[in-house]
Amino acid sequence: MVKHIILWNLKEEYNTKEIKDRIKSGLESLNGEIPGLVEIKVIINPLETSNADVMLYSVFEDFDSLKGYAIHPKHVYAADTFVRPYTKSRSCMDFEE
Repeated sequence: MVKHIILWNLKEEYNTKEIKDRIKSGLESLNGEIPGLVEIKVIINPLETSNADVMLYSVFEDFDSLKGYAIHPKHVYAADTFVRPYTKSRSCMDFEE
């Protein structure tokens, strides 16, 4: 299995519950829509000790599935619509487990 973890910080003017909810529902709607995507979960309520606003946790069958996800039209749409307009920074870690 390949894990794909993303941490985002939102632009100050968009760091609201409404925007976080939209990011969560937009990305989690990809569940069952992309080949090889086993699990997808978005965390929008970090503890105060965190230095990120939103986290994506996703699991893929293999590395090829992760590469396919990156360019899949439904993922591109979700990222362009629900995430990229509102974020100021992004960190990513992919690993096999």
